[in-house]
Amino acid sequence: MSARDNILRAYEEILIAGGERAATLDAVAAKAGVSKGGLLYHFRSKEALANGLFERLDALADADLATMATAPEGASVYYVRTSASQGSEFDRCLVAAARLGSGASSAIAAIQRRWLDLITAEVGDDAVAKAILLLGDGIYYNAAVGPDAGGTPAAPQTAEEMEALVEVVARLAGRSLR
Repeated sequence: MSARDNILRAYEEILIAGGERAATLDAVAAKAGVSKGGLLYHFRSKEALANGLFERLDALADADLATMATAPEGASVYYVRTSASQGSEFDRCLVAAARLGSGASSAIAAIQRRWLDLITAEVGDDAVAKAILLLGDGIYYNAAVGPDAGGTPAAPQTAEEMEALVEVVARLAGRSLR
């Protein structure tokens, strides 16, 4: 792994664990095991570091979207199946970017637009595509926040529960998984 990548991964870890305030240049350099000068060689400022994270997010999103576009089960089913955080590089980078607040809004919205475009191309109906996107978003959100106040998990907890939702999505997309 390059020093630049190591710095970006350290930045992600700090953002996820402590948020933007904790992600000082000194903290990132220490976590990455480089001098502050070494960090500044790759990223001249905190803004450049954030831009580097957004570039990494775009690259990871490109790879995910390419997989989604060619998924044998279709874009819709792929999107919903992968909506529960898998702990992947893409998941971690997305969470870290979201911790940057308003700076991340346009980057994340652009990725979401691309997901929606792929789903719409598959299902051919804007409303159905948005419903599928929102279903995936709801799974992601509920997996992140955990069970509701009554202790009932809203996100799928088992493979069987996920497959039941995936069947619904396949029907919405005009496909059958069986």
